[in-house]
Amino acid sequence: MPERYKILGQSATTAAANTVLYTVPSATNTVISSVVICNRNSGANCVYRVAAQTGGNAMANSHYIAFDAPIAALDTVSLSLGITLGAGDVLGVYTANGNLTFTAFGSEIT
Repeated sequence: MPERYKILGQSATTAAANTVLYTVPSATNTVISSVVICNRNSGANCVYRVAAQTGGNAMANSHYIAFDAPIAALDTVSLSLGITLGAGDVLGVYTANGNLTFTAFGSEIT
């Protein structure tokens, strides 16, 4: 089974919207090793959310890995996760403003 290490997704989110950062392709398993969140705003702290949604289901409280976690202005947070996802599963992110960038790193196994 080939394994590819890569950037799985990147997004500069829009304000107050759930955003799909990565969807596992069909016939693939994925290990998300880390998610990096960067606050590009020099004057405001913010909060973020990260969720793993099974099978592309609608967002539910049980999917959250981080919920309204704080991030300071001009700061970067790195989450070391090791999350395993199957085909069709989704990694979702959210912020209350449009000043955060999310990047997911990991490997796809086919």
